[in-house]
Parts: sequence; C-alpha cells; structure tokens
Amino acid sequence: MSPATPTQPGSRIAVLPGEARHERSGLVQRERLLSRLGRSSGTPVVMLVAPAGYGKSTILSDWTARDERSAAWLTLDERYNDPTLLLGAIASLLHLIEPVPQEVFAPLAIPRSGISTAVLPRFSEALQSREVPFVLVLDDLHLIQNQDCIEPLVAIVNSMPSGSQLAIASRSEPHLPLGRMRADRLIEELGPEDLAMNLDEATRALAEAGLELRRDSVERLVDRTEGWPVGLYLAALSLSRKSAVEAAIADFHGDDRLVTDYVHDEFLGVLDRETRDFLVRSSVLDRLTGEICDEVLERTGSAEMLRELVRSNLLIIPLDGRDRAYRHHALLREMLESELGRLDAAVASGLHTRACRHFRDCGDIDRAVSHAIQSGDRDLAAQMIWRNAAAYVSNGRHATVRGWLANYTDDQTAASPYLCLARATGHLAEGDGGEVERWTGIALERLAHEDSAAATGAAGAAQVLRASGAARDGVLAMREDAQAGYEMLPADSSFRPLCRLIEGASLHLSSDRESARRPLDDGARAGASTTPSVETLCRSQLALLAIDEGDIGEADRQSELAIAKVNLCGLGDHPTQALVFAVSALVRARRGRADAAASAAKTAVRLQSGLHEMAPWYEAETRISLARALLFLDDGLAARTHLAAAGRYLRFIGDAVVLQEWLDAAWAEVETASSVAGRWPLTPAELKLLHMLPTHFSFREIADQSFVSQNTVKTQAQSVYRKLGVSSRAEAVACARAAGLLDTEAQDSPMPGDAPFLNGA
Repeated sequence: MSPATPTQPGSRIAVLPGEARHERSGLVQRERLLSRLGRSSGTPVVMLVAPAGYGKSTILSDWTARDERSAAWLTLDERYNDPTLLLGAIASLLHLIEPVPQEVFAPLAIPRSGISTAVLPRFSEALQSREVPFVLVLDDLHLIQNQDCIEPLVAIVNSMPSGSQLAIASRSEPHLPLGRMRADRLIEELGPEDLAMNLDEATRALAEAGLELRRDSVERLVDRTEGWPVGLYLAALSLSRKSAVEAAIADFHGDDRLVTDYVHDEFLGVLDRETRDFLVRSSVLDRLTGEICDEVLERTGSAEMLRELVRSNLLIIPLDGRDRAYRHHALLREMLESELGRLDAAVASGLHTRACRHFRDCGDIDRAVSHAIQSGDRDLAAQMIWRNAAAYVSNGRHATVRGWLANYTDDQTAASPYLCLARATGHLAEGDGGEVERWTGIALERLAHEDSAAATGAAGAAQVLRASGAARDGVLAMREDAQAGYEMLPADSSFRPLCRLIEGASLHLSSDRESARRPLDDGARAGASTTPSVETLCRSQLALLAIDEGDIGEADRQSELAIAKVNLCGLGDHPTQALVFAVSALVRARRGRADAAASAAKTAVRLQSGLHEMAPWYEAETRISLARALLFLDDGLAARTHLAAAGRYLRFIGDAVVLQEWLDAAWAEVETASSVAGRWPLTPAELKLLHMLPTHFSFREIADQSFVSQNTVKTQAQSVYRKLGVSSRAEAVACARAAGLLDTEAQDSPMPGDAPFLNGA
C-alpha cells in the first residue's frame, strides 16, 4: 500500500478541505448542537452515540463544513474489521491533508506484519508530529466489532495532536477506555437526548418538508416521536399524504407503515429470533427490568439482554444510571405492540395476565388494573377494578376509576356485578344517588345467582352503597341496611368505614346522640387510612354532634380536621363533600370567623348544586347546616331558600327528628330576624345578643354561650347600641322593651354592663 493508492474499498472515504466546502440542504441544521461542537475544539475526541435516525452523520457533516480545519471522513462498514485495512485507510486520508511518512505505509503493505510492534509506534509518532490541524471523522463505528481494531483506535485517541480532533458517530458505545477518557475530560459526548429535536427545530424541519402546522400540533408530534429526527421526518411523509393533516396527527403512531418499514430495516431486521421475540413480547410493559421481564415473559437472563440492547442502541432507553430499569422508545413500543397483535391472541392475553399478577403482588395497582383490562379477561379486570374502586375514589382519584370503566359499555358493565358496583361507587363520589340506586340494583340481581365469599362481600357493599346513595325509607331503615352490610363485608373492606358513618348519622338524627359517637369515631379512625372521604364526613357529623352538646371547641377541632383532609387528598371537587364545607361554614361563623365562613359556604353551595337524587337525610342536613351558617352571616334570603329545600326532603324521612328540630329552630330565627328588619335593621346575630342583654351574664359569659369570641360580642353590642341610638347596655334593654323587641315581663337581673360600652360593659 502506498500514498498513491490510499484505499482498497475506495468509494467510502473522502477528504473535505476547509476552503472547498459547500452549503448542505436536508435536515435542519441545529445551531445549539453545532455551537456545542464548535466549543469542543480543545477536546481530543467528539463522540455521537445514538440509534439510527438521529442525524449523527448530518450533524458531523454540518459541523465539519463550518470548521476551518480540513476533515478526513471515513464511513466504515464490515470490511474495516481488518486492523491493517482500517489503519491504511486512515493514514491515506490524513496523507491527502498533510503528507504521512513513507515508513508508516511500508509495514502496512507487508502481509501479517505486527500491528502493535511494527505499525502503531510509527503511526502514533507520525500523528503526534502533524502540524496542520484536522478533524478525523469515523462514521458508523458500531460496525467495527473485531477486538483487534480497538488497539489502533486507542492509539489514535492517545496520539491526537493539539488542535486536531477525532469525531466518532456510532449506534452503540465503542469499546474504548471511556471511563478514563471521561475522567480526564478527553471526550465530548452527545447522546439521543442531545440529538433529539426540540420544538423550534421540529417546527422548522416540518416546514422544510412542506408542513406548516399549529404549534400545539408540533408539540404532539415531538412528544409522540420523543424528538427522534427520523420519526418526525416519517411523520411528515405520512401526514403529507393526508387531506386533513391536523386531524391525522392524532392517528400517527408507531404502527404507521412508514415507521414500521423503517424500524424493520434499521433495527429488527438484523436481530436474531430470540432478541426479536424478546422485544415484541416485552412491549406489553412500560417499564423494563430483568426481574419483571423474566417473570412476565417466562424466561431467564432478561437483565443481561436489556444491557446488551441498550449498548446496541436499539431504541431502549435507560431510566436510571445503574443498568436496572429501561423503557422502549414510544414509537418502537407502538410498532412492537402491533407486531404482538399479529400473534395468537392468547399470547398477548397471557403476558398481560402475568403482568397484572406481578404488579398486583408488588402493590402497583395502577399498572395491575391496566394489564387486567388489556388481558381481555373481563372477570379478572372486574375484580381488580372493584377491589380498588372505593379506595381510589375516596382518595380523590375518581378520574382513574372513570378511565378504567370507560373500557366497557353499559351492557358489558351490567353483565358483571363487580363492574356495576365499581360504577355505583364512582356515582356516589359524583353525588348521583339515582345512578347509585340503579347500578346497585343490577348488581344485587346478578349476585343473587352467585354463591361465594366474594359475592357475599359484594352484596354487603351493594347494601351499603344503596343506603348511602338513596336511603329513601328513612334513617332507621338505612341504619339497618348499613349494619347488615357491615356483617357481610370482609374485615379489611374499605366499605366498613362507610357503614359506621351511616350508622352514626342515623343514630344522631334519630336523637340517640349518646350512641352515635362510637360508630362515628370508628368510621373516622378506619377511614383515615383507607377512605378519606368517609373520614371527613364522619368528622363533620361529629362536629354537628358537638354543637348540639354545646361544645364549640370540639366542633371546631373536628371540622378543621375534616377540611384539612379534604385539602390533603384533593377532594374539594367531590359533590358529596358539600356537608363538610357546610359544617365548616357553620362552625366558623359561630366562632366569629366571618370571612372563612363565607368562603366555606360558597364552596358548599357549589358542591351541593352538583348533588342529584342523593339520600334525603344528606341533602336536608347539608342545606340546614348551610342555612344556619348563612343566618350568622346575615344572609337571611339565601337561608330561607335552603331551609325551604330542606323541608321538602324531610317529607320523605319522618323519623329524622333532629333534622326537624334544626329546621324548626332555623325557621324561627329567620322569622324573628325578618320581623325586626323593617324598623330596627338588626342582624340575626345582633338580635340574639339583644335577647341576652337583660341577663346577668357578662360579655365573656355571653361569648362562651354563643360560641364566639369576646371581641365579637363587644363588636356586635357596639353595633346594637348605635342602631338603637343608645350608649349603654341598660339603655339598650330599655329601648328594646319599649319597642317590643324584648319581653317586658322578663325579670331584670344585675347587669355588669350598666356602664357605657366603651367603659368596659
């Protein structure tokens, strides 16, 4: 071999002199990458490692076209797995830029000459002594698999003269001492994450392909292709054939024929059957580990297979830095899933079933349910959905349950009692009592024909759901349903706290306050970890119980705990939490926290408007609590509206005696306030205070009895004095009696506030 005949392959090498470059067209020149490469001139090695289609060669070509140095470009193929041929080609290329001494070529022309002893020392010395800066590009280095070629490459890395660079493009990491090179900062690396197109680059690339798309459409394509340049190019080709381009974007996936053909040609076509089968079957998984793949694919050695695939850059993406977890590129996975779909349906079903069991045992319920649905085994899916629906809904994840159920039509749902109950659970969270009643009724019909422990537990849950969502036969009947359901449910059922809520509310509303506390406490405690939405309702009922017993401090504590849990679990949009906010408004109003009470009342009104055919006791209790709060907030008109609605609900539940007592008392307050409002514009709260002024109680004692602060009482008293045109407590009582606002026969008591208000009354 001699400088006059530099290569044997001949057609795959090129020298690009710096002064003879031309502008290139094609893929978008990405300024950020070219700028980064331009700043790397002090680094001996530049390496671009990424799968096919990331534009590695294009980027290096654009970079060398801009660089003032001459570039020696060698595109490799399998023939260069001969170290003599590889070194000869590199030496010949460099000779065209600056002469290489003849003694370097001489041993290369001798068959079986020693590379390590005869060639590399001379080649390294000649390389180090070069004066003209250059860039040596080795493209497709992944095709060099012969270990004998590694030593020459290492020698080139170690001998690169100052001002010159070795640029490598490869689909997989070359077998170079990369650890040392990284530690010594001898290498600048660009991987798939660097070469992927960003939004602006994709927009320009698509425009060059003739597609002027909306920004949100480009975002969808970038997201779907993960910025893979060839993926975007194939998308552009596919979309350019569509009449409605924007609409067609939603239908572009990895199973598009252009993508499928490309992936087959560049990736799958070169794989052995075992590797190809592994990729196709593993496409059921969104996260790949050796353990998961071994179990789901029923094989061994998956961890090593994954490591090999990553090193080969077959669009398998690491998820950590420890070679333990990976995923498929999105388009690759979609293409592989379409391949899997062409196999026997039983194959995919078995894979999804095993994946479901694996993730279920690991506690990853989201993935377990997803695989159960995809398995096509409706019984398995129904059991998984039903088993987790209550906990998910109660923790603010109703959208997830809704998404699971969206996979089944109404007829398919009606065929499974467990899907019926899952749907009823979702409707309960939405506050749709009519739908709860409908689906629990269908479920009970189906369960009547089953005889198993699961069916018994499901029937118990159906009774509880019906009791909480409908309860049209009164509070005693709903308590009996809840107690019966409790006995039928397994000990760990997430429906048991709901049973205790219904039982406790029924006892409270039927005037058995002493017995109500225990089931409500039990429900709050058990619901705290499994069903937070039940815990919040139990605590709100306990707050109402505390108000009845005159313990405003306990009412405040329970109500604030309920609101805190609502905020923690994101339950603020669940209509069935209307009672929680109504009670909070009532407690806060009684404590004199007007702004906080008004805010809670506003939320309660919004949530209450979303209730539809819910249990009459719940609707009535929510509205009465809200009306009582509004009376404290001086909104008598709104209070009247809610009280009127509550009265209509109470016609269906005559045994809720406490609700009737609350309703009657609230109406009395409204009427009293209305009769005074014409001549004496006193608010309901001021009117209450006026009736306590003739007593011997101090303002502090009045505050304690009214469950408000002493400052609130003083503020209200000052307002009363101003409206009555008086300046003391005694004058206020005398004026009120003369006006008929107070009973003239009421016995006078010593009044510590007989002095003017500002003097400490």
